[in-house]
Amino acid sequence: MTTSVKNVTEFKQKALAWASNFDTLCYLDSNSFNDPYGKFDTLIAVGARAELIANSGNAFERLSEFKNNNPGWLTGFFGYDLKNEIESLQSDNPDQLEFPDMYFFAPEVLISIKENTVEIIGENENQIFEACTGFGLVHGNQQPTINLQPRFSRAEYVGTVEQIKQHIIRGDIYVTNFCQEFYADNTAIEPLYIFNNLNDLSPTPFSAFFKWKGNYIMCASPERFLAKRGSKLISQPIKGTARRDDDEVTDKTIIDELRNHPKELQENVMVVDLVRNDLTHSAKPGTVKTENLYNIQSFKQVHQMVSTVVCELRDEVTSVDAIKNTFPMGSMTGAPKISAMRLMEQYERSKRGVYSGAVGYFSPDGDFDFNVVIRTLLYNSTKKYLSLHVGSAITYHANAEQEYEECLLKAKAILEVLGIRGKS
Repeated sequence: MTTSVKNVTEFKQKALAWASNFDTLCYLDSNSFNDPYGKFDTLIAVGARAELIANSGNAFERLSEFKNNNPGWLTGFFGYDLKNEIESLQSDNPDQLEFPDMYFFAPEVLISIKENTVEIIGENENQIFEACTGFGLVHGNQQPTINLQPRFSRAEYVGTVEQIKQHIIRGDIYVTNFCQEFYADNTAIEPLYIFNNLNDLSPTPFSAFFKWKGNYIMCASPERFLAKRGSKLISQPIKGTARRDDDEVTDKTIIDELRNHPKELQENVMVVDLVRNDLTHSAKPGTVKTENLYNIQSFKQVHQMVSTVVCELRDEVTSVDAIKNTFPMGSMTGAPKISAMRLMEQYERSKRGVYSGAVGYFSPDGDFDFNVVIRTLLYNSTKKYLSLHVGSAITYHANAEQEYEECLLKAKAILEVLGIRGKS
């Protein structure tokens, strides 16, 4: 059924609250950002009619089979450690979350929202609409402050960055994304309450709330990993971050500084080159091009430098192959890609898991769209383990202290939602 609603914001809140009572849920929200490649404003997939749980080994092959057997809507995630299936790599760092490397489900109910139009696909569509519109919103209790622990002290982080820079000096790599985890053991949270607060504080075009069984992804991502529109592939890597300022003149000055910052420009062009190279594995010859370079996008918390790389997909390359050919995304790895991933496994102290992976959907018309899982809380409610990873690009010109501050800037909204201010 298709209908219209007067108060879209309220309907989204009620539909998400209704959907959160199911064991399996994927909520994707563009937060009304202007996106030429967006197909809808919000997508809510509810209930698993069929599901795929896979770990690195033959996960992509199993996804292809699952997709063929379920040709409608699919939503799910790719974990970063699928890198081990794609390349000769391994993941030896501790994993406290214990999420699978890949999870997809065919939803029983699909709700899509575009402007004020709501479409519901599933059985008893009218009843579902009435259940959503009539759902009573219960505002959660104030979340107690969560005491996140770092895997690296500031001094350890700075020392590790200096070690990584030695690899750059030796020519082992040019650039890498070095990530660190903040975590909390034995912690009880209300994931939906946390996500709603995060989405209010830091609305982004690729935000997501994902639930299956007792596991949760609360994501405020500004970045698109890869989308397919017809025969066109689109990747929009982000490299380059600057803070916002309440003063309009100062804020504009910060944008100008970001736009002309040599290190940020260097980071961005390196990842663009990497994405261009990744896309050639799926592209018709001569069709890979950079549509937009060094574009500054301003979000509520930060300014970001975003580039857009596109290509025409070869006829024989499937959607799953196109994703596999570019995964993990260049903005979260480095260059050369395999060397950077191998080195980060050596220097990082926890398994990335879903962080640095992707959440999104495959649609019945053959298109897909996946984000980059950053600015994200991951939660295993059975183990009561809460995880926040943040990372930054390390180049020859990187200042370790400034990179640490950039990590905290990226985590700022999440830390605030958790009741933490001025973490150091």
